[in-house]
Amino acid sequence: MKRLAIFVSGNGTNMENLLRRIQTDRIPIEASLVICDNTQAPAIEKAKRHGVEVAVIERKPFPSKPDFEAEICRHLEIKQIDLIALAGFMRILSKEFVARYAGKIINIHPALLPAFPGAHAIRDAFDAKVKETGVSTHFVTAEVDAGPVILQRKVSIDPADTLETLEAKIHAVEYELYPETLHLVVEEKVKIPFPPR
Repeated sequence: MKRLAIFVSGNGTNMENLLRRIQTDRIPIEASLVICDNTQAPAIEKAKRHGVEVAVIERKPFPSKPDFEAEICRHLEIKQIDLIALAGFMRILSKEFVARYAGKIINIHPALLPAFPGAHAIRDAFDAKVKETGVSTHFVTAEVDAGPVILQRKVSIDPADTLETLEAKIHAVEYELYPETLHLVVEEKVKIPFPPR
């Protein structure tokens, strides 16, 4: 069975949802490792409650980004990780790291890419007063939020919506779309747009 690592930095709500759905939906992958770069992240305890090993790897102790990522890679190799899911990991991975795991890193983004890339996509869409936004899942490339899209789902922005109600609608869609994406990727029902390594 393939082995999954989930990268998180904060609350870990998408991580926890993935862990739950792997069990209940019988997605044929083992959640083997959670990588977290924040010692205070609530995600750490959530992962432990699900019986998943957590490696807390802060950036600060390492003299450089390559050293930091080398430590992450060391943990991934020990656990023989096949696939990485980013779930609120608030660091940009280097092009070298992404190349090393090309076609093996997926991410979820709270907008209809290529619209509203970046860390504040929900607020950006709300402030732009567009009539709809949505959620995208995609393969990760060196360019932020620019990798090949796997799935997208639209979310309407109603005149009565506040930023908070829009966030709730987006999160509800994320909790459905990310497990669906994981299932497709694991069962190789998505054409991976990268040469095999």
